[in-house]
Amino acid sequence: MDTFDYVIVGAGSAGCVLANRLTADGMTRVCLLEAGPPDWLPWIHIPAGFIKTFYHPSVNWLYSMEPSEWTGGRRIHAPRGKTLGGSSSINGHIYNRGQPLDFDTWAQMGNRGWGYADVLPYFKRMERREGESDATYRGRDGSLTVSDIDWIHPLCEAFIAGAVEAGIPRNPDYNGGIQEGVSYAQRTISNGRRVSSARAFLHPIIKRPNLKVITEAHATRIIMEGKRARGVEFAKGGPRGERQQVQAAREVILSGGSYNSPQLLQLSGIGSPSLLAEHGIEVRHALPGVGEHLKDHYAPRFVARVKNMETINERVRGLKLASEVTKWVFQRKGILGLSPTLVYAFWRSEPHIANSDIQLTFTPASYLEGVQGELEREPGMTVASWQQRPDSKGYVRIKSADPFEAPVIQPNYLAEASDRRVLLSAMKLARRLLASRPLEPYYAYEDFPGKNVQSDDELLDAARQRGTTTFHPNGTCRMGPSTDPLTVVDDHLRVHGLQGLRVIDASVMPTMLSANLNAATMMIADKASDLILGKAAPEPIIVPAA
Repeated sequence: MDTFDYVIVGAGSAGCVLANRLTADGMTRVCLLEAGPPDWLPWIHIPAGFIKTFYHPSVNWLYSMEPSEWTGGRRIHAPRGKTLGGSSSINGHIYNRGQPLDFDTWAQMGNRGWGYADVLPYFKRMERREGESDATYRGRDGSLTVSDIDWIHPLCEAFIAGAVEAGIPRNPDYNGGIQEGVSYAQRTISNGRRVSSARAFLHPIIKRPNLKVITEAHATRIIMEGKRARGVEFAKGGPRGERQQVQAAREVILSGGSYNSPQLLQLSGIGSPSLLAEHGIEVRHALPGVGEHLKDHYAPRFVARVKNMETINERVRGLKLASEVTKWVFQRKGILGLSPTLVYAFWRSEPHIANSDIQLTFTPASYLEGVQGELEREPGMTVASWQQRPDSKGYVRIKSADPFEAPVIQPNYLAEASDRRVLLSAMKLARRLLASRPLEPYYAYEDFPGKNVQSDDELLDAARQRGTTTFHPNGTCRMGPSTDPLTVVDDHLRVHGLQGLRVIDASVMPTMLSANLNAATMMIADKASDLILGKAAPEPIIVPAA
């Protein structure tokens, strides 16, 4: 059995950052386990290739959510990355940190050192911001490139103009002093290529002699000795592969994400005693919060047909696609270098609310049956809308003691009336902006849900028919004081009641962020590396209230 100081399970957004930071001294020995293959698939590195990785079994876990009332009994596709870089290798490239309120709430819940002033230095330390920005909030010297969109489409300009006419101000930087407003999306793309966590943090240091990366290594259980984690068992190459073990002299770190980290804990006998007993697993440590409190953003999409203007739909076929391929190969520009979302709007469901609670995205394209993955043939444009901080929560639970069987994923979308109320406000705003005066020359008609859908009940039924995940699961190994029986890790991300075991990924988020989660997941890992190594945290950055 090989022995390392730290064994990290999962080479995704968090795991790659941890591998980089923990091995920086040249002496600390780290083993990084990844269930998927190396990130060699060409589609990973072409930004528009996310459409190809969306259902690609070699780099995607291809999970499926359980049906529920507010999804109309549908099973919703739940892609998760399974390759170096994890979901940062298959996601939509968006860089969105969230609001200061989000992190201050974490601190107010008893998580010391996780307020906005505490985490802002880590966001800055990771980031290499291109373009104009305020140095108070943005970093220039980090490894993660964050760029602005270099492809401006008339429909995007018209959508932004319509939002401004509706009273939503244009915001030059939603990752700066204030999130609220409308702006082009910022993304982790550099020179027309994806910047995954693997590309930014792992590949530059992958040859360090004190780092060993093992791909196609599916973790099957944590090796426990009493209440201490001693290592990890994994199957090399799949279910029939040889079972191997690696030992951790200091700690085992789970960075498998909001689905896989709780699954591995449960398979290892750490979780709800009743769930473990149901599947014949010996209870090694009772921790009922493992897998609970799953949250995600649920988004219906309004689709309008477009006239008098070409959209992305028409440019992905025939000679036009050939032209776009040539443009990307030789210039790294054009639609192949785009993120799927081009414009963001953050606004309030009610005028008196102090912080934005709804989020809208716009793209001059439309997807078959309103689902990302396959573009329609007819010209179209899409606005997706969701509640930023949903109250509904679900769970992730093992289906059996077989580590190769996908877990049960039930987010319970829209179960809380508050979520439905805020979503209705977001949907109505999306409809108003699609039909705004600046978009009028290009707006043919609303294709979905259609002009006959007007009442609140009809709109909610449309959300039930076609709403889908925005791929932001979190909370299944929540951070918080041990006095809360449903928290899993403390504010140093150590599993309550155990030694030598931490969870470091989006699953530890105590509440949902007003954001996509990739940026914050990497920040969590960067901060966690200082906690693990006993390094002093950077000085907090106190900024004036917006």
